[in-house]
Amino acid sequence: MSKLILFGTGQIAELASFYFEHDTDHDVVAFTVDGQFAKEPNFQGKPVIAFEEIEKSYDPDKYAMFVAVSYSGLNRVRTEKVEAAKAKGYRLATYVSSRATIFAGFEPKENCFILEDNTIQPFAQIGRNVTLWSGNHIGHHSVIEDNCFIASHVVISGGVRIGDSSFIGVNATFRDHVSIGRKCVIGAGALVLGNLDDESVVAARADEKASIPSSRLRSI
Repeated sequence: MSKLILFGTGQIAELASFYFEHDTDHDVVAFTVDGQFAKEPNFQGKPVIAFEEIEKSYDPDKYAMFVAVSYSGLNRVRTEKVEAAKAKGYRLATYVSSRATIFAGFEPKENCFILEDNTIQPFAQIGRNVTLWSGNHIGHHSVIEDNCFIASHVVISGGVRIGDSSFIGVNATFRDHVSIGRKCVIGAGALVLGNLDDESVVAARADEKASIPSSRLRSI
């Protein structure tokens, strides 16, 4: 059984602890955060150690780490903590749900968090430090570059490229063979039909009210 330290004490860390403990052979032994945020000595019944001193208590040669952080700062915070953990000598663990659909040849990279009901088709590639929340479709030959966060029920068709450090909101849909640049933000429910430059923002028009009442709709 692999001994594991989780970076974070928020809801994502709590969830990651549950998944690692119940769906892998990892044993979560401690949590760590930057010293200024270490408000309580314990979290989920395990010790919380200041990250600045974590290696004094947990030898990097004997323990792995997983950075359980959200998309804060357009994934910048999670990315920085991954690099800091590696600089201390820790191996970065990855979680792939036993309820995800994957195929021969898929090799998840470090610090990925791939939850249940994701379908990753053959020849798709997932970069390092990528979060795939539950229920996504990643089409064949698509590439999700490093440090991305994909929320739930996103449809990424075949041959799509998602640029580094991008955030994709719930229920977004991508037409096949489109390419989006680095650090893009695609809002919930957005439909992407063409290529996007770096740092593009696409927001679906939420709560748009039709000009006619429901009693005049013929197809319902």
